[in-house]
Amino acid sequence: MPGRTPAGDGPPGDLSRAVREPSVFPFPPGGHLQTILPAILRRVSVVTRTRERIATPDGDFLDLDWAERTGCGRLVILTHGLEGSSSNACVQGMAAAFRRAGWDALAWNLRGCSGEPNRLLRSYHSGSTDDLGAVIAHAAQTYDRIALVGFSLGGNITLKYLGDAGEAVDARIVGAAAFSVPCDLASSARHLESPANRIYMRHFLCGLRKKIRDKARMFPGWVSEEGLCQMRTFREFDGAYTAPMNGFLSAEDYWERASSRPVLGRIRVPALLVNARNDPFLPPECYPEDAAGSGHFQMEAPRHGGHIGFFALARHGEFWSESRAVAFIGRMAERS
Repeated sequence: MPGRTPAGDGPPGDLSRAVREPSVFPFPPGGHLQTILPAILRRVSVVTRTRERIATPDGDFLDLDWAERTGCGRLVILTHGLEGSSSNACVQGMAAAFRRAGWDALAWNLRGCSGEPNRLLRSYHSGSTDDLGAVIAHAAQTYDRIALVGFSLGGNITLKYLGDAGEAVDARIVGAAAFSVPCDLASSARHLESPANRIYMRHFLCGLRKKIRDKARMFPGWVSEEGLCQMRTFREFDGAYTAPMNGFLSAEDYWERASSRPVLGRIRVPALLVNARNDPFLPPECYPEDAAGSGHFQMEAPRHGGHIGFFALARHGEFWSESRAVAFIGRMAERS
């Protein structure tokens, strides 16, 4: 399978023999249906019910949603994707899978994604590694083994955090898994401009426009809504809002500096990236086979799965991505 470490030849964490790509992946057929149907049809119980608000060093806040704590000493921290939240089905499904495996679970909301606008002009973005760092530091006061799991934009944040940390990564982090990650933001943004992906752009921009309108009310004179309704691409939106609100010079500067791909080779804890070959969001640049020989970073590219789809018929309604993350990180925790 292209982009996947062959079974038996990979690093110690490779479990490709233990958790194979299920034969049900091709149903429903096509990357678009495998993306859309799980997103709109899957129903999961909310596992992370207890909310905690923590302060950030710059005077803002983050809302953290915890599952009932067991005192097991092991915690998985889950980071959602663009215009998502801790309540997303993929997040809650992953939280439930780790709970069944004996882990506590914490799903955090990126700034402005918990149902309340954040306080500062700053917004969340694909490079918000300092906020993930704040969540990890808070959790590390209680847990001695921490795993990280991220989805799409949240997966980019997760991998970039680990790559930026390099050798200085917190020793309590035992491993990470990231799914459907646009690790090369520039190429992914261009790819989503294609007519075939117009439905996704409309969905994302609808939520992002609402957040900008909130910012315009909170910061009159600083944020303008002029041209907002006419924007149709991330190039336009990131150039007008994401970049200037978060200290980047342009959309291109933001994409370059926030992408995780350039730092994957510097990751120093076991980290798994899973990008399906039929993911409609991802161009070829988001399949970094060249980084897979680092000894810590491992990439898998199953033929099917769509974008954060990875549907499978399993016990407890568990999706393949959830089984894969639990297996990979569980092995790493045993070795730590």
